[in-house]
Amino acid sequence: MALDSHIEVFCQFLLHEKNASPHTIKNYQGDLSEFHHYLKQNQPDLLVGGKLDLVRLSPLVLRSYMTLLFQKLSPASVARKLSSLRSFFAYWQKKGKIAQNPAAVLHSPKLPKRLPRFLNVEEIFALLDFPVDDNFNSRRDKAILELFYSCGLRVSELVSLDLKNLDLENRLVRVIGKGNKERIVPIGKKAVEKISSYLDIRADRIKETESIQPLFLNNRRERLNVRSVQRLVDKAITQSGLPKKISPHVLRHTFATHLLNSGADLRSIQELLGHASLSTTQRYTHMNVDRLIEVYEKAHPKA
Repeated sequence: MALDSHIEVFCQFLLHEKNASPHTIKNYQGDLSEFHHYLKQNQPDLLVGGKLDLVRLSPLVLRSYMTLLFQKLSPASVARKLSSLRSFFAYWQKKGKIAQNPAAVLHSPKLPKRLPRFLNVEEIFALLDFPVDDNFNSRRDKAILELFYSCGLRVSELVSLDLKNLDLENRLVRVIGKGNKERIVPIGKKAVEKISSYLDIRADRIKETESIQPLFLNNRRERLNVRSVQRLVDKAITQSGLPKKISPHVLRHTFATHLLNSGADLRSIQELLGHASLSTTQRYTHMNVDRLIEVYEKAHPKA
């Protein structure tokens, strides 16, 4: 099996066994296809009968590829492409196709620590409480914004929600996160109120004989997609007058930051966010320290 066939099999594994999002699979496929193109253009001696087998790849070949990437891409982009290669070769090593992972010995570039962006309390209230018309789209968008802030969901998790995932009576939502991992997240009272209001108007659009399971629908009664959610967030930001360009992920960061600043412990926040590792959650502590330093410098007489 040639390299391009191995890429296709790996992407099918990501889709069906890892439950990766379409965006994630697209990134992997793009990174691996670029590597395949590089090999055909720059390493023709590795080809046999016009095809390249995995066993012919070595760390030296990958290091040459990384050197080329460093000349035209940022360290973050290089790190992502190297991560894609590591995962790809690790899969085929586990399958017994190769004895060693040629990307395992390569070091990722050091990346500057970037603190997550978030909205302060006044900004998030301005976004959530901005008055809008009372129609299907407005009720739906209000419910989505409240759910983002109330539960800290990833956008992919939000758009994949079905009606059966909601338990409004007990104020809970069942979320299917990365790696098909399930978690239960509490829903705030305000979010329950906005979701209930949306469900009332949603029911008016569904015939009694129909069973449409996606929670959030577009005007064609189809599941809302990630791009549409980004557009509605952009629209809400503009309407509320906030001078910021934010993504739905910023609302997730806002959820975590406000919990931490209000005294929640890291382990609980990790569970709510669905982070596999506590180290991922710990980046929010840097933001808390920065806030403490700011308060200290403003309040202490000899700061």
